[in-house]
Amino acid sequence: MRFHMHNLSAVKPAEVRQELVKIGADSAGAALMETKGLHHLIKVYDLAPRQANIIKQEMLSKGGEAAVARGSVDASVEKTDVLLMGTERQYRALIRKLRAQPFSLSKLAAQLEEVLHNLRGRKPRLLACRDKTIPLGERTLVMGILNITPDSFSDGGQYNELEIALQHARQMEADGADIIDVGGESTRPKHVPIGLEEELNRVLPVLQALLREIKIPLSIDTTKSEVARLALAAGVHLVNDQWSLRLDPALGQLCAEYGAPLVMMHNQQGTDYRDIMGDMVRFFEESIDMALAAGMSRDKIIIDPGIGFGKTAEQNIEVIRRMRELDCLGLPVLLGPSRKLFIGKTLNLPPDQRVEGTAATVTLGIVNGADIVRVHDVREMVRVAKMTDALLCD
Repeated sequence: MRFHMHNLSAVKPAEVRQELVKIGADSAGAALMETKGLHHLIKVYDLAPRQANIIKQEMLSKGGEAAVARGSVDASVEKTDVLLMGTERQYRALIRKLRAQPFSLSKLAAQLEEVLHNLRGRKPRLLACRDKTIPLGERTLVMGILNITPDSFSDGGQYNELEIALQHARQMEADGADIIDVGGESTRPKHVPIGLEEELNRVLPVLQALLREIKIPLSIDTTKSEVARLALAAGVHLVNDQWSLRLDPALGQLCAEYGAPLVMMHNQQGTDYRDIMGDMVRFFEESIDMALAAGMSRDKIIIDPGIGFGKTAEQNIEVIRRMRELDCLGLPVLLGPSRKLFIGKTLNLPPDQRVEGTAATVTLGIVNGADIVRVHDVREMVRVAKMTDALLCD
């Protein structure tokens, strides 16, 4: 006799409950048991041995697991990371115990509870972009790239003339773009920074013309608060900051003042990381705190893992593969892999022949939680996103 069995791919509470209902479990029992079917691997950094030992003891007592550095028990190490392994139910029991513990573990419990809440998924909502709205979570949104630059790595010089830029924007809108991102300064490797006046001369005439014609929201891609201020005053709907307030913190206050969403991208000098995803989460937490201190609402923040910025080709691939690790922040994610160098290195192709490679990265990015994809090839990537969404549909 052979028994029939197979593993299930349920990764959300609703999916676990659906499977419980399928087998005829009581609905009240299903609601209680769904948290037993969700297993999470959570890493906590830089704890003192006394903190780590309490966490390990409590997690083991709940039936979960906690790994610490050798030397934690006898405090022969100064600090240790802790790798927690358990079901959501076990984590919630751990949180209840840690709330009553010393050594700042009650604060850790509160953060752990926030992470668990975020891991349950982002609910669909409307993002207010000043006088327009965009739906987050219903389907993948496509942001079309409009570079008003002579030296961008893929399309530098193609759209410098006003009418050509307008034609391209009209085409992107017709092809299904949900947002158009306008930038006046190249960020390709070894680019030469430009001054404020030059950037304004490039983008303002185009933005003013687009605002008269284009119905979808417009984003200004800049790291300069003065460029953002004049763009927002003209009516632009979002700000896309490639340095997450690190170069110009005034961008946060501006977005708060105008009620505009802010895309904050991960970036750094060099490619050295202790733990690339852990470092990225820490980077975002710091920038989020800066934005909140400037008066921004958390629900107006979008994060971007910064593909192609401060990362090797191998690291870019790793980030896309591990992008679900940003779910702990509970914020919408924008992914911008379009025609990037890591695709060229992988396929040995120039920028204008990287559409298929871009499609692969967009697909995996959507599977791993991207809410918005920023691309050059709008028509093709709208189709890719639509098909990927259909495959992922609950």
